[in-house]
Amino acid sequence: MTQQRITLDGDTITGRGRSLNSFVILEDAAGFIAFAEQVFGAVEVADARTPTPAGRLIHAEMYVGESLLLLADPQEGWGNHPGMFQIWVSDVETVIARAVERDAALVVTPPTPFYGSLTLARVQDPWGNLWWLYQPAPGQPDPKPAWEGGPDTIFRTLDEHMRSIRSRIGAPVSDP
Repeated sequence: MTQQRITLDGDTITGRGRSLNSFVILEDAAGFIAFAEQVFGAVEVADARTPTPAGRLIHAEMYVGESLLLLADPQEGWGNHPGMFQIWVSDVETVIARAVERDAALVVTPPTPFYGSLTLARVQDPWGNLWWLYQPAPGQPDPKPAWEGGPDTIFRTLDEHMRSIRSRIGAPVSDP
């Protein structure tokens, strides 16, 4: 028996985006858009920007590479809801420099070898989003897993990060 496909391909969607698009709720969403434009070369979809009468964004969209990210400011009674993003970049050092210049925190320093011939770094932006920066590293051997005596950098730093942010996410905001 053949199972019916449930998700739609990007070219069959009547709006923007792909089968799956992320949505984040961030205090100062407009500032986050500027950060993503400056660090990753993101492009805002200008006609999607929808402010409320109070000036808070209820909806905005931007492309980061070929991916669509939807976002909004938290409204009264809402909490922040940052994301975790994997992004492929051609020059991880340049992206880190741009991000750190704009108050992002370095979580994992490059070059950290990762599986599949790539280098990994992580930064947390001022809005609490964790960016997994992947850069191809052809020919680089896979590291030995931590459970086989290899470095624990990848898992340890993620665990430390997640434990440190647990209490900071989701606090409701009140309308100014």
